Amino acid sequence: MSAQEFDVVVYGATGFTGRLVAEHLLKTYGAEGQVRWAMAGRDPAKLRAVAAEIGAPASVPLIEANARDAASLEALAKRARTIITTVGPYQLYGEPLLAACAKVGTDYVDLCGEPNWMQAMIAKYDATAKQSGARIVFSCGFDSIPFDCGVWFLQQQARARFDAPVQSVRGRVRKMKGTFSGGTLASMLATLDASKRDPSIGAAMLDPFALSPARGVDQPKGDAVIEDADIGSWAAPFVMAAINTKNVHRTNALAGYPYGRDFTYDEMMMTGGGADGEKRARGMLKQSRTQNALLNFAPTRALLRQFALPKPGQGPNKEQRETGMFDVLYVGNLSDGRSLRVGVSGDKDPGYGSTSKMISEAALCLNDTPRSTTPGGIWTPAAAMGDALIARLQERAGLRFKLEN
Repeated sequence: MSAQEFDVVVYGATGFTGRLVAEHLLKTYGAEGQVRWAMAGRDPAKLRAVAAEIGAPASVPLIEANARDAASLEALAKRARTIITTVGPYQLYGEPLLAACAKVGTDYVDLCGEPNWMQAMIAKYDATAKQSGARIVFSCGFDSIPFDCGVWFLQQQARARFDAPVQSVRGRVRKMKGTFSGGTLASMLATLDASKRDPSIGAAMLDPFALSPARGVDQPKGDAVIEDADIGSWAAPFVMAAINTKNVHRTNALAGYPYGRDFTYDEMMMTGGGADGEKRARGMLKQSRTQNALLNFAPTRALLRQFALPKPGQGPNKEQRETGMFDVLYVGNLSDGRSLRVGVSGDKDPGYGSTSKMISEAALCLNDTPRSTTPGGIWTPAAAMGDALIARLQERAGLRFKLEN
């Protein structure tokens, strides 16, 4: 057993997603079971209120810590094996906690879907984390665990069947019911604001290798309507491809290129076959371009912040979370024409219900991962935990990874 006081601390437990994380830990592992966990945030009164709302007994520790107080964050990090942080946008609030964990050697998982910030943090703290032994794992929610681990799972199946990785993978979102979190939209808006100040950020957002230590071959752009004849469906751009593709390529690089150096990956949304499918795809593309134009208009962003974003503690109700779901198809192809398909699905809405379970189990899986296997540094979920994470997600988080042919 580690000398640290807690296996996991949930930082941001008073936020909507943080509360769901704490609720999952309480429901799954209890208050005084084998998993030693605590709730942390900047407002003790709100922490007590959330603890009461989720039915946590007084034995669940509540820790005051403020993102603007480096000393309190370092003290917090020293008490835990792993910190779960749901406090975003990370480019506005995330660096002090990451810096504290990297300094003292504490593992860290977040929900970050902000490639510009992740790129900056890799450059700034990867060496520090390697020296201290801290494992920093970004993107442990819907962006990007199902996609990162979906490609990993497909490649594992390909090696078992073909004795070689597939050279190209297409990720296709078949179904999705639920909402993106307010944090996801807030992160998008923060990234847009940052790109207005620094044009290089816009270029990085378009680069599938922005988080990778080396570049690979040219990649499909995924920014136009296409027909996947072998799948029997048209496809339109998928909003989260900008972050997921980067994490998939970083996984390949960190793991020593098990997918090959000529690996290609793209990610889109399926819209169905025939003329109706094409019409839906073109409608989605038009809508996406209109939304992008509006988001690039400063007054629109101001209105979204004022009226559209969920306020702290707000989000979809329990019924909406429970009835949500997602289903993603991955199609892998070898150069000789052989192919393989796998599906990855989740049993709750992607932005909240599934995400809260995924990050919780990722943190606990990281605790169980030896440092001899995954040493200190800044990782992706699949590169850090691979098959062990997939197994845990299926057992504890309602995800399913299935070979389909």
